[in-house]
Amino acid sequence: MSKQPRGRSHDEWLREQLKDPGFAAEYLTAAAEDPELAVYLAALRQVAESRGIADVAARAGLPRDSVYRALSPKGNPRWRTLAAILRATGLKLAVTRPAA
Repeated sequence: MSKQPRGRSHDEWLREQLKDPGFAAEYLTAAAEDPELAVYLAALRQVAESRGIADVAARAGLPRDSVYRALSPKGNPRWRTLAAILRATGLKLAVTRPAA
């Protein structure tokens, strides 16, 4: 009996999808709907990981460990840090009116 090839894990699939800027933007927009900051930080961390934390940190002008700390479950990043990480991933924060 031959073994079936294993499929990719959800995390691997998600990491690949998050490389697409449109998908990443929608993913972060959905995460921003949650009232818990930790949900958004986790989503942004996944986006940053899909692009390489070291690369994101370098583009943001931040030490790599600062990016990890800011995007940790207990992270409490300053606005400047959050904005720099978003820019480094090729995204920006936008505010829209809720659908009626």
